[in-house]
Amino acid sequence: MGRSAVVVGGGVGGLAVAIGLRRIGWGVTVLERASALQDAGAGISLAANGLRALDALGVGAAVRQASRGQYSGGTRTPRGGWLARLDGAALEKAVGTPIRGIRRSALHRLLRQALPAGTLLTGSEAAAVRQTGPGTVRVDCGDTALDADLVVAADGVGSRVRGLLFPDHPGPVYSGSTVLRAVTGEPVDLPTDFELTWGHGAEFGHIAFPDGRAEWHAVLSLPAGTRFDDPLAALRRRFHHWHDPIPALLDAVPAEAVLHHDVHELRTPLPSYTAGRIALLGDAAHAMTPHLGQGACQALEDAVTLAASLAAGPTVDAALVRYDAERRPRSQQVARAARQAGRLGQQLSRPWAVALRNTAMRLAPSRATVRTVLRHHDWVPPRLG
Repeated sequence: MGRSAVVVGGGVGGLAVAIGLRRIGWGVTVLERASALQDAGAGISLAANGLRALDALGVGAAVRQASRGQYSGGTRTPRGGWLARLDGAALEKAVGTPIRGIRRSALHRLLRQALPAGTLLTGSEAAAVRQTGPGTVRVDCGDTALDADLVVAADGVGSRVRGLLFPDHPGPVYSGSTVLRAVTGEPVDLPTDFELTWGHGAEFGHIAFPDGRAEWHAVLSLPAGTRFDDPLAALRRRFHHWHDPIPALLDAVPAEAVLHHDVHELRTPLPSYTAGRIALLGDAAHAMTPHLGQGACQALEDAVTLAASLAAGPTVDAALVRYDAERRPRSQQVARAARQAGRLGQQLSRPWAVALRNTAMRLAPSRATVRTVLRHHDWVPPRLG
């Protein structure tokens, strides 16, 4: 009889690992507590490591077709001056692809389409997960109990499963940043594929999509729980003097389209990504700040690495030990780097510190910037079988 797994969470990481497990011959059930798939989020940038993981899962070509390469753009000051230029062609030469921008809803749809009907069960919440034998894990879901050889917890930054496995861990903490984002309703005239603009304690950026529409995001250093009665009015006040096309991007969405979330991270690293026959993946294992654009990419790396480890055997338990050994050091290092990038970027607020950073960025040669990017992007996935 074949192996079986229950995946808790139907986001990018959960769907990706389900695809990977099916490709190595496992039976998979994905439990998603939301009753309707709303495809929360706006846009996402996929670097070479994430795209290579998607290639290993067999969906890379479809994702490339639905996304737009980021060849032009970079990082700017609020007045529009350039701090660093994005050289997408150089990055493509180095790792085979530029960073690509895609709507999160499109990525979710492509991942779901790669799974057989009935694999993803919506409105299904895992109330409890427990080891019932040396090689069996049980997931209680409503009136149903699912037994499996493996449970993969991909249930996000607020993971209930992580809390059950590591009750003494402090869990996620507020990063100090809150993010508002939206996708324009119509195509917009943008001079670049991707931009970030850094002010004092604030960032504004955009990602262009193939259809001409774009995602924009505003990251602000504010107390946790801060909300605005009129988010767009608040953002127009905050960014009214920033360079074009920021005002036009804010004008291109209705107020009800703006999403607002505080950014939480696992600042205290987990001691392990596994416990018995349960594995943690994605934000459940290493929730990080968005300042490197690596959250989804690291979840995709997790998914491919876990599936490849299980395919290599010789036992599920040995595979989980190998998964933890391979993924924990790298993903936790990326999380630390993302936190540092935020402190030196969006969260920097003192005028003298901002001026010093801006000068250093302007003086840095482009090849040094590419080398910095490659530390995170140049990852080669293991073979699935």
